[in-house]
Amino acid sequence: MQPQILPRKEHRISRKHINQNVLRTLYRLRDKGFIAYLIGGCVRDLLLDRTPKDFDIATNATPNQIKRLFRNCRLVGRRFRLAHLHFSDGILEVSTFRASAPSGEEETEEPGLENRPPRHLKDSDGMVLRDNVFGTPEEDALRRDFTINALAYSIEDFSVIDYSTGLSDLREGLIRPIGDPYERFTEDPVRMLRAVRFAATHGFTIEESTWEVIRRLSFTISRASPARLYEEMLKLFLMGSSRPVFDLLETSGLLAALFPLLGQWLSGSSDHRAALAANLEGLDRLFQSGTAPSPALFFAALFGPSLEEGALEHQRDGIPRQQSLDAVCTAFLQELRNIVSLPARIGAQMRTILAVQTALHRRPPRRPAIMAGRAGFADALAYLRLTAEWKRENQAALKWWEAYLSGVPAKMEAEPSPEEAPVKRRRKKRRRHRPAAPTAAIPGAPEAGS
Repeated sequence: MQPQILPRKEHRISRKHINQNVLRTLYRLRDKGFIAYLIGGCVRDLLLDRTPKDFDIATNATPNQIKRLFRNCRLVGRRFRLAHLHFSDGILEVSTFRASAPSGEEETEEPGLENRPPRHLKDSDGMVLRDNVFGTPEEDALRRDFTINALAYSIEDFSVIDYSTGLSDLREGLIRPIGDPYERFTEDPVRMLRAVRFAATHGFTIEESTWEVIRRLSFTISRASPARLYEEMLKLFLMGSSRPVFDLLETSGLLAALFPLLGQWLSGSSDHRAALAANLEGLDRLFQSGTAPSPALFFAALFGPSLEEGALEHQRDGIPRQQSLDAVCTAFLQELRNIVSLPARIGAQMRTILAVQTALHRRPPRRPAIMAGRAGFADALAYLRLTAEWKRENQAALKWWEAYLSGVPAKMEAEPSPEEAPVKRRRKKRRRHRPAAPTAAIPGAPEAGS
């Protein structure tokens, strides 16, 4: 297949928009006689006049050749052998062009090389476990996930190279896998989440036949590594498009497969969905204002309403709120760990965000300066802001904290609302010690002064 090639004058990519360390790496590979391309999402975003989150380089140099060229190189990965170049401002990933597995490469052992792991390995369901088959630039492009991610930018002549339908799909705003969607999503179920993410963040449409395959295979997402799924959750929900992401996950069936308990909770009431949608819209506004939400705040926004409702049910049985919340959060985190590997530190931070809400609702709070100085206070206040916007409750508490943090005079900041005014305790009356009554004269006792 002949690729479509856009010369420099027919596209909008400029080297001014490419990181200098990336350019130096491309030039060094080229000067040493290797092919060097920018590849994937960075080319897609540069063509759309968007700032790439990161830059990926593909080359015909092998990982060991790359390591010999760059002192700052570290080789990583088991499934994909990659070169990481370490710079002061971050890590640059360089990969070798790869091909699909030739016939026979799926075997668990290679004849005559019993002690050497196979270069390409799939499990019994067809999911790729190992993939280290080197190939040509065309083979590398055609084994990528989506057509819009298979575009390459050549440092040799500054052209854009398209081996599939990436350029036309980019113009039409279409998410389309390269090859058979069923096979591509079976090889790597995480690609379904990537399709959702690109559609939400770029305002693109998932091709109709591809969408149907995603709905059919959504239950297989739980086969992916829990650690990978955690990383994908952050990419899905912390990039300013969490509300459209949520809608696509729910309608595709991926949400129920990832978080079955959350799916059950959502089906219980339309208010549940409204609460969650409002929280996610608040996260998007926070991102758009220039403040990226933390992972702990995201998980609190996503699961907090259902966890707080569960804790309230325990409270009705007479269990204290803190104990109820601890029990609900512990059960939730154990359930979640089976699918998404949430780090213990993030789980603890999420629990703290929810636990401190009662203290934030008091006006005036106890020791506000100490509370404001604690780690995680900013996230707890951000969660209060999210819930105050859609619940229309605790808005007075939010205003109190905003006034306090902006340095409003003390007499204004400490003024409680009538409905939340503290109940005055009765002072206990001190007993007055009355003087003892005069003792009656004892018969026969001598009189005073006698």
